[in-house]
Amino acid sequence: MKYLPEQGLRTSAIIGVMFFAGSGSVFAQVSQETLKSIGIPDKVETPIGKLEFFDGVPTQATVETLYDNLDRMRAVEVYLNNQGAASLNAMRKGNAGIGADASNKVTITEQLLKPESLYLTGNTSTLYALTYLDLKTEGPLVVELPPGMLGFLDDAWFRFIDNLGVIGPDKGKGGKYLLLPPDYSGDEPEGYFIVKLPTYNNLMFLRGSIAKGLPPAVENIKSKLRIYPLAKAANPPATEFINISGKSYSTIVTRDFSFFEDLNELVQVEPIDAIGPEMRGQLAAIGIVKGKLFNPDTRMKQLLSEAANIGNATARAITYQPRIDGVFIYPDTNSAWTTAYANKNTSFEADGTMNLDARPLFYFNATGVTPAMATSHAGAGSDYALAYLDADKNAFDGSKTYKLHLPPNVPINNFWAVTLYDTQTRSLLQTSQTFPTVGSQSEGFQKNEDGSYDVYFGPKAPEGKESNWLETIPGKSWFTILRLYGPLEPWISKTWRPSEIEPVK
Repeated sequence: MKYLPEQGLRTSAIIGVMFFAGSGSVFAQVSQETLKSIGIPDKVETPIGKLEFFDGVPTQATVETLYDNLDRMRAVEVYLNNQGAASLNAMRKGNAGIGADASNKVTITEQLLKPESLYLTGNTSTLYALTYLDLKTEGPLVVELPPGMLGFLDDAWFRFIDNLGVIGPDKGKGGKYLLLPPDYSGDEPEGYFIVKLPTYNNLMFLRGSIAKGLPPAVENIKSKLRIYPLAKAANPPATEFINISGKSYSTIVTRDFSFFEDLNELVQVEPIDAIGPEMRGQLAAIGIVKGKLFNPDTRMKQLLSEAANIGNATARAITYQPRIDGVFIYPDTNSAWTTAYANKNTSFEADGTMNLDARPLFYFNATGVTPAMATSHAGAGSDYALAYLDADKNAFDGSKTYKLHLPPNVPINNFWAVTLYDTQTRSLLQTSQTFPTVGSQSEGFQKNEDGSYDVYFGPKAPEGKESNWLETIPGKSWFTILRLYGPLEPWISKTWRPSEIEPVK
């Protein structure tokens, strides 16, 4: 054998492979070029450091470096691929912390959602009522739904299960729903809209119309919404309502080791087939296995903490500079306006392929999944446009003043609103304004002579534009969502479009 240090490879002058053909044999030479393409040098410089080998065999230090990298990479994938599960679990824990710790304890925004409550891109224009359904503890649940609701059910991984209310089987008339857990094998009684759920932990998300005012909408929910176990249907316990308007608490996913601890708790409760083998394999690779103790050592805890930070940063890169199709609303221009659902796809899957960037793009920034939120019907429902960057594709600066121009005849059947969000929490921006929202329902909002509108963003209101101004904070960034309720055809066909958000010179 001859060692060639300048190539960093241990080779032989003639590398032979014995072939047997009858009683004879021949040697076939392997070229140096072929060997280079399949071998590895003794020293390799990589982004994770110098890797060293003895004739292709990694040294102990290199093995440790590579396994650290492998475990960290897998943990980053777990962080990104399970944002939905982590988000729903964070919402459940956050609300439990203020007393909403059972299926029949419903949080409600009696005075609308305010910035003190950290919810991913919640809005200040509609009445929310939501609860976390624990079918593991309480078994099959009955939901007596009031009329006029708009809602849906999502499972523990924040995947859509069914619609409720106006877009559900009760068609807005209200009625009794029976929610069955994954292991249910009993009778299915008549008189209910039956929904079979694939997980034990689930979210019920409701919105009430405030077209006739907020108090009547609140009363409709509080007087008629009932949630109780089927086993107690003969004498159901009372449904409790917890007003979260103005309450200070968080429902936002963490970016540290606790992310994986919380995810493990969920995995231990849910059926093993709640997720597929590939995702279970990712979890198992970092020590999260149903029925087994999750007890990472000091090394692994450090890697998982690093992965949470990298995963969080990656989700932000996907948010601010998406590189997948179907995110930009006006892809033929350099517009910054985007949509939360790439290609308006709420399952994030098409042609048998999961879009691995589209999924965290949504779940890192928003909650509540139903196809109704991504399907445009002229004059009905709602649609959303998000601006994370200004007209020059720069981050918004809270110390500067910006302007959004909405051309005449904003195409809506109901109303429109512009709302500001904090780039750190992706929740309502906390300023001196009670609600960081302006729009067609805002008192005193000014319309231009030609029927168009201007919205201003900045630390101080431009003179005479106080009613059309949203306050920003020097030293902080922000982003905004334009919501259109009952969008009309010019919006859907893109013949009407908002301006880019321009710095005011």
